[in-house]
Amino acid sequence: MGQPWMLVRAAAILLVTRQTLALSDIFEDGKSDKEILDHLLRATRYDKRLLPPVQDTVNVGVSVLLLSLASPDESSLKYEVEFLLQQQWFDPRLKYSNQSQYDFLNAIHHHNDIWLPDTYFIMHGDFKDPLIPMHFSLRIYRNGTVFYSMRRHLILSCQGHLNIFPFDDPECKFSLESISYEMKNIKYKWKDENEDVLKKSSSLATLNAYLIKNQTLECNSNNNWRGNYSCLGVTLIFTRDRAFYFTTVFIPGIILVTSSFITFWLEWNAVPARVMIGVTTMLNFFTTSNAFRSTLPVVSNLTAMNVWDGVCMCFIYASLLEFVCVNYVGRKRPLHNVVYRPGENPVIQRLPAVLSRIGIILASPLGDKKRDSTGVANEIVSCTNCGPNPCTHTANNGCAAESCLLQVRKKEPPHPIRVAKTIDVIARITFPTAFAVFLIFFFYHYSNQQPDAQK
Repeated sequence: MGQPWMLVRAAAILLVTRQTLALSDIFEDGKSDKEILDHLLRATRYDKRLLPPVQDTVNVGVSVLLLSLASPDESSLKYEVEFLLQQQWFDPRLKYSNQSQYDFLNAIHHHNDIWLPDTYFIMHGDFKDPLIPMHFSLRIYRNGTVFYSMRRHLILSCQGHLNIFPFDDPECKFSLESISYEMKNIKYKWKDENEDVLKKSSSLATLNAYLIKNQTLECNSNNNWRGNYSCLGVTLIFTRDRAFYFTTVFIPGIILVTSSFITFWLEWNAVPARVMIGVTTMLNFFTTSNAFRSTLPVVSNLTAMNVWDGVCMCFIYASLLEFVCVNYVGRKRPLHNVVYRPGENPVIQRLPAVLSRIGIILASPLGDKKRDSTGVANEIVSCTNCGPNPCTHTANNGCAAESCLLQVRKKEPPHPIRVAKTIDVIARITFPTAFAVFLIFFFYHYSNQQPDAQK
């Protein structure tokens, strides 16, 4: 009876010895990482459907390295972000002997045989390209630490404040979350808890994307619509290229509007020149405005660009109306017979008429004025006490002082050309001043709205 037991015990010891020898053969120098992984991942000792057998929650360290930023269109709210997502966790089932010459095992070809966190991207938009083997790496270290990196190219759907476009700063957010394991099973943590920003590659490339701020944080559990799932959030804040809009929109608009003011310094009757300037500036502004508007996002509320286009067109149109008004007033027939020749000084033109009038007065008989006994000439006045027909008397004879009205010759109305020129002079001051006030208000108002909009 004792011999069978002795045989069984010897067989067991022999089996253990063979397994130990086999194990030492696998991890000795010269063995490839494939042979080691084939042994570690054999079905009898490893099941990728099970979580790593750790005492508490599986902690997954996460870090993000920005590789490139791009925007297909400066005026859009779509931003392409390429980054390297790195995840790290501990799996005691993947420990291997120190007899191996490898610091880590390259497990890229065993990607489908190893347990991986089911990390899911939410609130991002779309993936630009699928995940292929060349776009990730998988390393297993001696102590069982797994380091998993994968390249992601996301098209982020961002939130902007188009009512103050292009003075807004679009805000892009996306989150990392486990799609099937709750927080009691998997806990996501940022690798470097002391840093609250993303790491940037030294070769970071940008195209129409101007990142001014980024932030890493843990998702607010109160706003987590899925429940008790571990979640990490990333916030990217971009800004518009202000120089681009100033050189393509604002400065050309200012030049066109101020060009329409040149007509105020031309002669009132320079019809071809003033019409050409007014119509040309209006058409040019419409052309540039429509070409730029075709690239803007469509919104239903009033935006800063609507205000800019509307006010600039009003100034150009008002300058054209001012010319029409000046030309109409200048062509009106004067109420007196003085001939006013355009382009000449009105005082010099009226001088012959004034001199002739003075000569008539000097040559008039003395009967027009009667002198009293003191030798003082009395003016002839109109009296209303003579009955239905008014009569004339001297100022101190025949008519009561309170009922006498001095016959004062009425002041001649201003000549229409003089009125037209006066309108031009007023327009030279009011139009540029009003436009300068609008520019100060516009840029100050919408630039200062940005902090409130971000809140």
